[in-house]
Amino acid sequence: MTGSDRPSALDPALAARLKRGADGLLPAIAQQYDTGEVLMLGWMDDEALHRTLTTGRCTYWSRSRQEYWVKGDTSGHVQLVKSVALDCDADTVLVKVDQVGGACHTGDRTCFDADELPLGPQTGPQTGQ
Repeated sequence: MTGSDRPSALDPALAARLKRGADGLLPAIAQQYDTGEVLMLGWMDDEALHRTLTTGRCTYWSRSRQEYWVKGDTSGHVQLVKSVALDCDADTVLVKVDQVGGACHTGDRTCFDADELPLGPQTGPQTGQ
C-alpha cells in the first residue's frame, strides 16, 4: 500500500496542494523551534500530516515497517509541534518542534552531527559576490 492508498482525514484543500512522491510521501524536516537546529528528516503521507497537525505530536510513516509512528512513543524523546509549514513547491514540510531528548534513533540530539563530510577547496566561503 502506498501513501496515496491509505485513507486520510486531512483537509481536502490542503491535500490538493501537496506534491508527493510516487510512494505518496513527502519529506518532513524536524527543526528545533527556538534555535533553528535541524534535528531529523522523516516521511509523511496525508494521514501522518493530519495527525501531526491535530495532535501536536509528530507522526511519521515508516518506509521500512510500513506503519505510522509517533516520535517518542517508544523512546520518550517526543517532538511537541510548534508550527508546520509547506515549502514554496508544496513538496516538503517543515515542522518546528520542541524536542525532548534526542531526535535521532541513535539517541543523539540530531541526526546530522555525527558525520560531517569534508569540503573541497572550491567550496569554502565565496568572496566578491
